[in-house]
Amino acid sequence: MKKLEIKVFFLYLGLFLFFVASMAFVQFSFPDMPDNDGFYHIKFAKLMRSEGLKPEFTWLPQTILNKDEFYDHHFLFHVVLIPFTFDDLRLGAKWSAVIFSSLAFLAIWHLFRKQYIPLAWLWALALLGISDAFLYRMSITRAQSLSLGVLALGFSWLLEGKHLRLGVLAFLYVWLYDAFPLLPLLALFHLLMIAILEHRFEYRSILFVGVGIILGLLINPYFPENIVFSFRHMMPKLIDATSVRVGNEWYPYDTGQLLKNSLLALIAFGSGIVALGLTGKKMDVRTGTGLLATLLFGFMLFQARRFIEYFPPFALIFAAFAWAPLLSNLKLDSSKAKNFSIQKVLPIIFAVAVAVSIVKVLPATQLSIQKSKPYSLYADASAWLIENSAKNDKVFQTDWDDFPRLFYYNTHNTYLTGLDPTYMQFYDQELYTLWILITQGKVEQPSRFIDSRFHARFVHSDLKHRNFIRVAEQDPGLREVFRDDQAVVFEVIQ
Repeated sequence: MKKLEIKVFFLYLGLFLFFVASMAFVQFSFPDMPDNDGFYHIKFAKLMRSEGLKPEFTWLPQTILNKDEFYDHHFLFHVVLIPFTFDDLRLGAKWSAVIFSSLAFLAIWHLFRKQYIPLAWLWALALLGISDAFLYRMSITRAQSLSLGVLALGFSWLLEGKHLRLGVLAFLYVWLYDAFPLLPLLALFHLLMIAILEHRFEYRSILFVGVGIILGLLINPYFPENIVFSFRHMMPKLIDATSVRVGNEWYPYDTGQLLKNSLLALIAFGSGIVALGLTGKKMDVRTGTGLLATLLFGFMLFQARRFIEYFPPFALIFAAFAWAPLLSNLKLDSSKAKNFSIQKVLPIIFAVAVAVSIVKVLPATQLSIQKSKPYSLYADASAWLIENSAKNDKVFQTDWDDFPRLFYYNTHNTYLTGLDPTYMQFYDQELYTLWILITQGKVEQPSRFIDSRFHARFVHSDLKHRNFIRVAEQDPGLREVFRDDQAVVFEVIQ
């Protein structure tokens, strides 16, 4: 290897290890996993390792994820999770979050480096201090960290004109995660900026991305279920996120929350706007593309808090591009004390600001993770069900988002609903409405319907569903068979 190549290799390695150490500092400040869905993902990856890459999915028979319609819309994510399933799944899930987020941050540094951004390493380190809500999302065992890395790499290849690579990346993105429409949007922004700023029509990037997306949809292990599912999954969120009570991540932050957890991201975006005015020059394509992407993710964030995973890093990318001309023009001139002072002082001020933000944000993210539910939640109830039920006996849950933990501990039984309540709603609207009424304690003697309509033999509920539990305790068709300080299990005895 040439001397320069060795230096670049160690730069990549050094930054990656720093990101790993920082994210591990956050992740392992608390033994529990910081998100429900991570339990599902790591367990499903283990099933893929032991049963094949397309295990028969029998656990949600009364949803659009029944065994005949099932589509693993995280297929490639689950594949790359497999190496983390050979030992303690909890540790594997936590380490996967550390590694994948670090790779995403490294991809952003790669983008900065390829675009010759001054102080590229410092801009990349600023990711660790841009937003504690962003770092929290990067700390959970879900696909969004790799999705961010794909977008950063795609942005780099857009600017470099590496069209074939873009096509392959788009294909893989479809298999990785259902956020893949973001890549063609990024390519569209790039096309628009070239048309506006350079007065030419550069269609090759968006063409290759489009072809990659189409091939990824058609040449797919789950075709054609993947296309039907993608429509069913996204439409409720796009049309009216509040029509069905989905997870909190699909609802916006209030202004106070956003200012508290992402103020530095908003400042970075604002500073980029200021930098555009200070340059006195026409905005370039990369900065314009970054601006449009940041505005898109900002709009998405105001619609749903889950998009905190994209707005802060793209606000930083936009700021880095906007400030690059100013930083590049600070030439060291020893004959002018003023220029010399600016050259020395500005990077120091930036470095101190980054260091202070990291010192502030990392502990704040630790505190957020430490509020997670205990890892053992529903472990004992699941163990009782395994011991006292037949294979594939259905469990009626009073909460759809209890499924990941129940699935993690117990694949012996099947369940009523999980991962997203719309999956059951699309399968049978009437059944979904009845389930809601029962869980709210509004149906007398619910065992009649739990048996005849839902075909469930057991009921699992957390202790917060007091109205349901009160009604269940008065139902002669239900018998309490298990209770601890986390959950109660009833058996249907009709």
